[in-house]
Amino acid sequence: MVSTDMYYLNKVMSRVFLEPSLSNGTVSGFESIRSRADFWRFAEGRLLDGLYWDKQYRNRTLTLQDNNSHIYYENLLLGVAQIRQLKVRNNTCSIYLYFHNLLEDCYSKYRYQAEDKSDFGPRNGSEWKYTSASSSLSPWYWGCRGFYSSGGYIFTLPKSKQESIEKLVFLRQNNWITRGTRVVFIDFSTYNANINLFCIVRLVVEFPATGGAYTSSHIYSVKLLRYVTYYDYFLASCEVAFCLFIITFIVQEAVKMVKLKKEYFQNAWNCLDLVLLVVSILAIAFNIYRTIKVSMLMKKLLSDAKEYPDFYFLAYWQVLYNNMIAINIFFAWIKIFKYISFNRTMTQLSSTLSRCAKDIIGFAVMFFIIFFAYAQFGYLVFGAQVKEFSTFPNCIFTQFRIVLGDFNFETTEAANRILGPIYFITFVFFVFFVLLNMFLAIINETYSEVKADFEVIPSQEFQLRDLFREVSNHCCNCIILFESYNKTLVKLRLKKPEVDTHPAAKSLERTNKDISQLSDGDSTKKEKYGKVSKPQEENPREQYRAAEDADAVTAQSYVSMEEFQKLFRYTAELGKELNNINAKIRRLTKIVQKLQDASGKTEQ
Repeated sequence: MVSTDMYYLNKVMSRVFLEPSLSNGTVSGFESIRSRADFWRFAEGRLLDGLYWDKQYRNRTLTLQDNNSHIYYENLLLGVAQIRQLKVRNNTCSIYLYFHNLLEDCYSKYRYQAEDKSDFGPRNGSEWKYTSASSSLSPWYWGCRGFYSSGGYIFTLPKSKQESIEKLVFLRQNNWITRGTRVVFIDFSTYNANINLFCIVRLVVEFPATGGAYTSSHIYSVKLLRYVTYYDYFLASCEVAFCLFIITFIVQEAVKMVKLKKEYFQNAWNCLDLVLLVVSILAIAFNIYRTIKVSMLMKKLLSDAKEYPDFYFLAYWQVLYNNMIAINIFFAWIKIFKYISFNRTMTQLSSTLSRCAKDIIGFAVMFFIIFFAYAQFGYLVFGAQVKEFSTFPNCIFTQFRIVLGDFNFETTEAANRILGPIYFITFVFFVFFVLLNMFLAIINETYSEVKADFEVIPSQEFQLRDLFREVSNHCCNCIILFESYNKTLVKLRLKKPEVDTHPAAKSLERTNKDISQLSDGDSTKKEKYGKVSKPQEENPREQYRAAEDADAVTAQSYVSMEEFQKLFRYTAELGKELNNINAKIRRLTKIVQKLQDASGKTEQ
């Protein structure tokens, strides 16, 4: 979805069209546009030079192969470029009575209700007639000065550079851009076969009601043709596996919802699982739709190379798709806390946050009252002169930057030499030195309390490393027990001895201890599992010594396999009873501790 090649491809396109360059003593480039005249100068010069690439390469002039342009020799221009504008009607704003004799025309800022859809100019082409959006799903554009619809007055550039120059000159001479023009879009798409990436470029020039021009650009490098190489097909198999996993996940969550009903939504982890499930389903649906749509657009492009292929629509939704994937992966990482909640450190962290949640919420109310008060103050005092305070949201972001130490004090001081320093000093003192330290103090105090509680009251949950240690100890005990059983069978003449080139004295000692523990049982347990033969009731150490000293003597009594299985079950039963006794002892210890605490309080 995202690769380093995408960044470098975006950088190449920005160098061709956006970055200013010195040409014939004047600065040219998209970012240097400041008026309508600058726009026409860019369109007739830098734009066409970038779209119709005929620069020198190895001391020869390139010719357009089959009327196809290759930007930077590697990026094929798909179809043709499209230019679109949106206008507002005249007399869409109110003029004060005293200025009626001085002003006849009035064009408001862009609103969809004030949009001009009437024909104008020579009226002999699509550029002079309003065209509605081709699809209801076409995204509107959120610009710096307005929110613009998908329709407008649209025309496409010819395949020839000379014809494109002549068309732009004709439009300029016939005033295609008027006083009512509020925005102009330049859209085109390229394809780089070397890295299998599409680059969709949108250049936007806004002409606000205040005059002048503001530029912005969007360059999207996306991989629309997903399955080309063997690695892509491997990813396709992974996507199929992911779909199967999601289907299993849906069934699992559905069963859980049916069983728990309303209680299902009371668990935060269940809600997180539901969010992951919904986002994953949306991602799968868009992936299928994108594959089908790209195939249709490719057929349309190959059938008529003089049409503009609207890849911006797909690029826009591809960006939303990437955002969905990013959110999904973020929550998937957060879900890891669910599976390591038995870790002592994680338990302390969650306990700290849950215990101080009420204090933090109460403190947050006080913090944001003061924070928004300073934001409103900054907007009213510096909003007309300082860009960072030009809007209320910008004021909020600027104050967060002040907290982080990123702030331009000179601009506020120049805007107001009295209130500027007062605002800065008081904000830093109250917000940075007082409120933020109170926030940290709340968390530190709660963490200290939680940590002290964990030290006094032993946690019922193991840490992760303790769990691994317990598992390894159980494995070792199983191995030792298995060895002891084999040796017991050999000593009891139930199994032929195996030749061991590496004697293990320590293992034998552990075996002796295990069997001695088995022999020290309850008499009632022995009656429960039947009588044990005499060699088993004797001291195991004496049995081992007798067996070692009498290798040539045949044992006079044998233990049957059935009796040995009873002994094994008897051992397991003893282990369960020991665990129950330990649990009872722990409960009695807590009861005694509570009684001691209560008696201590009564004596006081």
